[in-house]
Amino acid sequence: MYVVTAAAAGERAGCLVGFASQCSIHPPRLVVWLSTANHTYRVARHASHLGVHLLRRDDKALAELFGSETGDGVDKFERVAWQPQHEGTPVLTEACAWFVGRVVDRFEGGDHVGFRLAPVAESPHTPGRPRLLTFTDVRDLTPGHPA
Repeated sequence: MYVVTAAAAGERAGCLVGFASQCSIHPPRLVVWLSTANHTYRVARHASHLGVHLLRRDDKALAELFGSETGDGVDKFERVAWQPQHEGTPVLTEACAWFVGRVVDRFEGGDHVGFRLAPVAESPHTPGRPRLLTFTDVRDLTPGHPA
């Protein structure tokens, strides 16, 4: 599970994402899929960069905030520590690892849109390998929007 963040036109947004995958080694690329029903999608479609955050297994509160609340009515960033990165992309300082990617292109995929990203910045290396948050850890959350 990932938290994806975006900033554009004076708005910030972020959501919990389960659909993401590395799609190229050379050059390095990752695709994240955002639901078209989601507030984050509406901000991300105008963003030049997205933040992708890995969560530890014990980061369930962070996953719940970004997975169960909607940015249509809640400013999630008032409740977490974050810093602006490239083009104002919010980076969550509590995440165990993150990267910011330049949006290379977007493509339709049914009720989700894929954002192909080229990494431009990443979190400092953290010693050890924490247990990451997975779908199994958050399957009981009630989504802020239907998928």
